[in-house]
Amino acid sequence: MMDEEDFIIIKGAGDIASGVAHKLFRSGFPVVMTDIERPTCVRRNVSFANCIYEGEWEIEGVRAKKAQTRDEVLQIAKGNRIPVLVDPFCRIKEDIPCSVLVDAVLAKKNIGTNKEDAPFVIGLGPGFYAGKDVDVVIETNRGHNLGKIIFDGEAEPNTGVPGNIAGYGMERVLRAPVRGIIRNNKGIGDQVNKADLIAWIGLTEVRATIDGVIRGLIYDGLEVHQGWKIGDIDPRPEALRWTHTISDKARCIGGGVLEAILMKSWKK
Repeated sequence: MMDEEDFIIIKGAGDIASGVAHKLFRSGFPVVMTDIERPTCVRRNVSFANCIYEGEWEIEGVRAKKAQTRDEVLQIAKGNRIPVLVDPFCRIKEDIPCSVLVDAVLAKKNIGTNKEDAPFVIGLGPGFYAGKDVDVVIETNRGHNLGKIIFDGEAEPNTGVPGNIAGYGMERVLRAPVRGIIRNNKGIGDQVNKADLIAWIGLTEVRATIDGVIRGLIYDGLEVHQGWKIGDIDPRPEALRWTHTISDKARCIGGGVLEAILMKSWKK
């Protein structure tokens, strides 16, 4: 079995990573999360990365708090919360006992994770090869195999096409038309109509592409690059109540991670 004092370190603290963290934490595992100094997640209400901006954050009854040192990580964890560090290179893995590392950055490529990072290493989505650079891969593409544990090989390739929701795919995603500082005119949970003004990037307007509820919107004041995903709109009328809850996709992926960890633990 896994030592109860060993941490599970999750690289990335966006909405999918946070769904994984929530599942593991509620299952009794001590979790530490890392992210970059200025997280670019859009579904901030359900991303523990938001505590890097706000200091603390809570998702469905699980609380997280920003940590800056190893001692703070341990103190926050003892207080029954998830520590979240600004640590883009995941150096914390050298300073605390770690049995499992989960790369949940979802970069669609491997940006530095390998099997030597921890006794058991899990990669989410494309960019990892199970049995080579990680021990297992979890499928992240919507469809029949979502959440599946892959023991040998790779996840399905990135299509670049968002999953279809109520008949909308590419149309529901907001992308930066130019590079610059974003200033939001709307907020997460706002109801919008097609062509409503969502934000400015410099002097360039970003307008709603469909009617619906703003499900995600990148943090106000960030510098964004042309083509970046800066938000998304959910066309379903019931979407408002989902802006503060973990998505079905994140829960499913979290279940796959939990299953993989339990399989590894009981095989010891």
